[in-house]
Amino acid sequence: QVQLVESGGGLVQPGGSLRLSCAASGSISSIHAMGWYRQAPGKQRELVARITTHGMANTADSVKGRFTISRDNAKNTVYLQMNSLKPEDTAVYYCNYRGGTYDSWGQGTQVTVSS
Repeated sequence: QVQLVESGGGLVQPGGSLRLSCAASGSISSIHAMGWYRQAPGKQRELVARITTHGMANTADSVKGRFTISRDNAKNTVYLQMNSLKPEDTAVYYCNYRGGTYDSWGQGTQVTVSS
């Protein structure tokens, strides 16, 4: 199995920044993708950004130019730098790992953007 531990959520004012981290452990495949999804109340879970072990990344149009995903392969950790946050970014953010036979999810971390 693959375990994911997320950190970095919280309450921030509009225009502020947060950085999410997600560390993977367990049966890590040499080739895999890690990413962030989010789910707002009453809405479906949606992709925010994901990145492969080769560094190929894709980011949702709604956060392009504001959010940046990066990773440290040595630490099996992925980061999501979120700048210029908006109230509509408020959601539970979930880390995801896909590789080998595993599709694993973190427990989620709440991000609230409010004044």
